[in-house]
Amino acid sequence: MAIRRRSLDEVLQDRGLSPDGLADARKQAEKSGISILDSVQRSELSQLSVTRALSDLTGLPVLEEIDLESIDIELVRRIPLGLARDQQILPLWLDESGRVLAGIASSACLPSVDDLRVVLGRPVNPVLVPANVLKDAINKSFDRAARSASAVMSEIEEEQEDDLAGDLSLEEDILDDPNQAPIIRFVNTLLTQAIKDRASDIHIEPFEKELLVRFRIDGVLYEIVKPPPRLQASIVSRIKIMAGLNIAEKRIPQDGRIRIRMAGREVDLRVSTLPVRYGERVVMRILEKGQVFSLGGIGMSEPDLVVFREYITRPHGIILVTGPTGSGKTTSLYSALAEINSPDLNILTIEDPIEYELRGIGQTQVNHKIDLSFANVLRAHLRQDPDVILVGETRDKETADNAVQASLTGHLVFTTLHTNDAPGAFPRLTDMGVEPFLVASSLLMILAQRLVRRVCSECKQPYQPLDGELSDLGLTRADVQNRKVFKAAGCDVCLKTGYKGRTGIYSLLEVTDVIRDVVMKEADGATIKKVAVANGMKTLRDDGIRKVFEGETTFEEVMRVTSEDSR
Repeated sequence: MAIRRRSLDEVLQDRGLSPDGLADARKQAEKSGISILDSVQRSELSQLSVTRALSDLTGLPVLEEIDLESIDIELVRRIPLGLARDQQILPLWLDESGRVLAGIASSACLPSVDDLRVVLGRPVNPVLVPANVLKDAINKSFDRAARSASAVMSEIEEEQEDDLAGDLSLEEDILDDPNQAPIIRFVNTLLTQAIKDRASDIHIEPFEKELLVRFRIDGVLYEIVKPPPRLQASIVSRIKIMAGLNIAEKRIPQDGRIRIRMAGREVDLRVSTLPVRYGERVVMRILEKGQVFSLGGIGMSEPDLVVFREYITRPHGIILVTGPTGSGKTTSLYSALAEINSPDLNILTIEDPIEYELRGIGQTQVNHKIDLSFANVLRAHLRQDPDVILVGETRDKETADNAVQASLTGHLVFTTLHTNDAPGAFPRLTDMGVEPFLVASSLLMILAQRLVRRVCSECKQPYQPLDGELSDLGLTRADVQNRKVFKAAGCDVCLKTGYKGRTGIYSLLEVTDVIRDVVMKEADGATIKKVAVANGMKTLRDDGIRKVFEGETTFEEVMRVTSEDSR
């Protein structure tokens, strides 16, 4: 008796796809030019159900989940990321018979099994894996498979110097080709390791007898690798080509930008080169695209958050954020703009440079070569009918005057200033030449901030602080009684530093009538601070101590970042 083979439609319906859902999937497939399976995976049927349906048709086994730790990374390293991603195939591990178990997304990937067998030189047994599970495994396994910069440098030192230049063309994904020329492989590995290690900056520094690469992680620089000095020119040339800079020009500073993909993630790098005595110094700032800005995630206490949210919805005035470079001012301001951004507001920004793209907001980058300064752009913005203006930095009297005038004529202005604390902003503005009565009448509030490293949750240890530590912080033994205080230890999770990630500490100064009276008398920063503290302002150190008692950081870290602050 003949055996009737079941159709794909029958199998899908057996697995739970309704007739209407199947019809809709077919229409969508024809409209979008995709396969029926791809269309079904976007429908009411789960990707696991689609995979089981394929198993019913082909007889191939199903692997519902992949244990990422069990994946043989050496097998993964032998194939390009492009092959794995385009053909939806991933070598997983060797079975008992020595065959490679390979995950595939559908029966359409079966021809790639032969390609994998040739590349690996072993028999391959395919197994069906839900498409979403396989995609995640491909990205994460290639991320794990990326060697460290020091390991790649060891390989390079064994190769012939004549072979180092290679093809300097930029691939679509920096993990894509495991057989790249050595210098390309080293630079790509450097970028990959920096992103994996959560670095914010990469420093490449030439000296007389050594070339040093350092990463800035959580605000602190760490030495990563020392390539041979003879490779310095090749490394810098590779980075310049990626950034679109002039590789022949080594006498003047250059700035550029690199856009890369790393295991499916889009990353921007801001590149700066600087001629120094023994070559060119390179610093790359890492800016991951798609970052979500939220006031709830910046570490502000709930009472301060309530106050801050009230001020950023005011119709006019100046909101000032102060702190040194790298203290998180941009993140705070972007988070504030993201909070108030709505279709009924016209929000414009003036930045140097534009670090992140904010959807629905007009962003302008200053360009001093064509006299497009903060002050000039601000004047132009006022003719664009804005409701809210962000001025990246108030650097001079002209910008300060324009910001004050904008706030007094019905605009809400966000801007930043480099001062040690919030009260210090008043004398800084008057020193620029802004009249005290204008400063007092235009400013709504000032937010001072710093970033402290979070103590690693995996290895932090409770301890009893010494009397000297408490005294330095203005605390007594009674203040820490019945409270848990932690110190940093160090483990593999936090790269032996004891810290992982950063959070903000804040000092919020509301410009009340009492503060305005003191400012109008041209009082110095110390006097204004005394009045503000007496009227309820918390200092940066106060907020840092709160973070210690909440188990987020350490006394040592608070002392490090608030050394100029006193209670």
